[in-house]
Amino acid sequence: MNPSEAEAANELMRLARAIARHDALYHAEDSPEITDPEYDALVRRNAELEAAFPHLIRADSPSRKVGHAIAASPLSKVTHEVRMMSLDNAFSDEELADFVARVRRFLSLGDGEDMAFTAEDKIDGLSCSLRYENGVLVRAATRGDGQVGEDVTANVAHVAGIPQLLHGEAPAVFEIRGEVYMAKDDFAGLNERLMEEARAEADAKGAAFDPDKVRQFANPRNAAAGSLRQKDAKETAKRPLRFLAHGWVAASGVPHQTQFGMMQQVLDWGVPVSPALVRCLSLDEMVAHYRALAEMREGLAYEIDGVVYKVDRLDWQQRLGFVAKAPRWAIARKFPAERAETTLEAIDIQVGRTGKLTPVGRLAPVLVGGVTVTNVTLHNRDEIARLGVRPGDRVVIQRAGDVIPQIVENVTREAERAPYLFPDHCPVEFGGCGSEAVAEDGEVDVRCTGGLICPAQRTERLQHFVSRGALDIEGLGSKTIADFFARGWLESPVDIFRLRERRADILALDGWQDKSVDNLLKAIEAKRAPDAARLLFGLGIRHVGAVTARDLMRQFATLPALREAAEAVQAGNTDAAAELLSIDGIGPAVVEALGDFFHEEHNRQVWDDLLGEVSPPPYVVETRDSAVAGKIVVFTGKLETMSRDEAKAQAERLGAKAAGSVSAKTDLVVAGPGAGSKLKRAAELGIEVIDEAEWARIVEEAG
Repeated sequence: MNPSEAEAANELMRLARAIARHDALYHAEDSPEITDPEYDALVRRNAELEAAFPHLIRADSPSRKVGHAIAASPLSKVTHEVRMMSLDNAFSDEELADFVARVRRFLSLGDGEDMAFTAEDKIDGLSCSLRYENGVLVRAATRGDGQVGEDVTANVAHVAGIPQLLHGEAPAVFEIRGEVYMAKDDFAGLNERLMEEARAEADAKGAAFDPDKVRQFANPRNAAAGSLRQKDAKETAKRPLRFLAHGWVAASGVPHQTQFGMMQQVLDWGVPVSPALVRCLSLDEMVAHYRALAEMREGLAYEIDGVVYKVDRLDWQQRLGFVAKAPRWAIARKFPAERAETTLEAIDIQVGRTGKLTPVGRLAPVLVGGVTVTNVTLHNRDEIARLGVRPGDRVVIQRAGDVIPQIVENVTREAERAPYLFPDHCPVEFGGCGSEAVAEDGEVDVRCTGGLICPAQRTERLQHFVSRGALDIEGLGSKTIADFFARGWLESPVDIFRLRERRADILALDGWQDKSVDNLLKAIEAKRAPDAARLLFGLGIRHVGAVTARDLMRQFATLPALREAAEAVQAGNTDAAAELLSIDGIGPAVVEALGDFFHEEHNRQVWDDLLGEVSPPPYVVETRDSAVAGKIVVFTGKLETMSRDEAKAQAERLGAKAAGSVSAKTDLVVAGPGAGSKLKRAAELGIEVIDEAEWARIVEEAG
C-alpha cells in the first residue's frame, strides 16, 4: 500500500533524523549502532519516498549530505581541496540497469554505442585522501564531513601500502583516495592481543581478570578507524593497517584518459589498488563480476560490502558531474544482508523538539554481522499496532528492508499478553510534561501539545540551536543545557547570550572554575555575528534544515528580507510565494512552514529578541568567475545537445543558481525548442533569453 502524502512527509522526517544520528555515530564517533545494510536500507527508503514525492524533499535530506562533522578530536582539522563525496547505491540487478540507462540518457548515447565501466570490490574501511606533491606525500586526511577531515599524515607513515615517495615520474600534484582497512586475520589477532594485555595487566596488579570488561573492537572497520585516528602515531604503528586506492582528485596532470588506465598508473607508482578491479564492456559483465565477488566474499582477506562501478571514460565522467553528495558516473551495488532473532525487552518513548513521541525498542543485545544491536526504532503508534509487539516478545530484526533498523516479524505475537498501550499524554518518566498527546488529521505521528511548556521540547530546541550544524557553541552540551534550564537560566535561545550576567551563579556550581566559565562565555560571545544560514537552521523551523537554510539565504542575503517575504506569503501575496518556490529545492512545505512560523506571536518575539543580541552579516555566496556567476538561470524547452540535468550541473559549476521557475528574480532564461509558459513569463518580465548555442559559448569561455 502506497503511503499518503502526509505519511510520506512524516516518514521522510523520521528518516532524516535517524540517518543523521547514524552518520554521527559512524563517521564522527566510530561507534555505529546498526550495520551497513541496515543503514543502506534507511537511505534506500528515503530515496524511494523522494522519488515518489519529489516536492517533499527536505532541506536536511540525507541525499544532500556526506559523512558527518568530525567529533572533538586531538587531531588537526584539514579542509579538503576537493570535497570527498559519497556513492549512490543499487540493491538489485534492475537498479544497476537503471543506473546504466540514466548514464546513457544524460550523455545522449544511443543503445548501440559502446560504454565501458570499471568494477571493483567496495572495501569496508575508513576513507583517506593522500596528497602527493612532486611525488612526495605531504598530507593525509580522513573524510570527516566531506569538506573537513582530520590530519593523519604522521599516522599513515605506518600503514602498509602508503608510500612516502611515489615510484617513477608523477604529476606535480596528485591526490590519491582510497580506504584504510584491517584484514580479517589481523583484526582477530588484534582483539586477542588486547585480551592478553588486559589479562597480563590484571595479573601484574594481583587483580581478578574479567574478560567482559576488556574493550575490544566490534569489527574490522571500527578497528581501522580507531587505529588510524590515534593522537600518537606510535600507537597507530602498533596496529596492522593496510591501504587500497580507488580513485584520485586535484591532479595537475592525468596521463591516461580512462579510469582503468589511471588506476593501473597509480599501481605503477607504488600504491596498491584492488586486485578485483576489472573493466566491463556490458551490463551482463557488470552483473557477472558482482556475482563472482559475492561468491568470493567470505574467502577474501578483508571485509567488503559490495561492488563499485564507474564510467571508464574520464571525459564522460566530467560531463556527468555530481549531484548533491555523489558522482553521477559511479554507483555501489550492495550485497544483501541478514536477519537475527532477539527479545524486545522494553519500549521507551523519546520526546523530540517538535513534540513528536517516538517509540524506541530496547533489545536484548544481538550480534548481527559483527555489530551488536541493542535498539530499534518502532517509528510510531501505527507501526507498533501493525507488528503487535509488546515487551517480552521474540522479534526478528532485518538487516535490509524499507526502514532500518526494523522489526520484520513478531514471533510470539499470539502469546496471551495485554497489547501495548501507546501513551495519550507526554510521558513524564521520559522527560515529558504530562500534556495531552494527539495525532493531527492526516498524520501518523503523535505529538505532545505542551509546546514550549514541555521541558523535553524546550531543551531539545536549545540543544539544536547550539549544535555543530547551527551556532556550534562549545561548552553548552546537553547536560549543561538541562542543568541551566532546570535553574530557569535558559528558556529561549536569546538567554544564551545573557548568560554573562550569571557568571557568578555559574561559578558557584560544582565542577565550574574561572577558566571553564570564561571559556564558555568567550565561546558565546564569539557567536555575536553568526552565519545567517546557521542561525536560521538553529531556530528549528519545520522543514528548514541546514541545506534549505543556505538556499534561502543565498536568495535573500539577510534575515529581515527573508522574514518580509515569509510574512508576505502569510498575507496572501502570490508574487512572494512564487519567488520562494522559484528557489531550486524549496517546495510548498517549506513556504508554508515559514509562513506559519512568523504567524505565531511567540516566534516573532523570539526572533526579535535574538536579533537584538546578535548581528548576522549579509550572507555572501562564493562564486566562480564566469559570465553567469551569482545569477539565477532557468532552463526551459527541449535541450538538444545535453540533458536538463547536465545543463543545471553546468550552471552550478559556473557559480549560477539553477531555478525551476521564472520570477522577477530570474536573471537569464536558456530556451530550447518547445519552450512555453516560462518563455512567455520571461518576456513579460523583460528577462534576457538565450538559446542553447549561446549557453554553450558561456560554458566554453568559463573554461
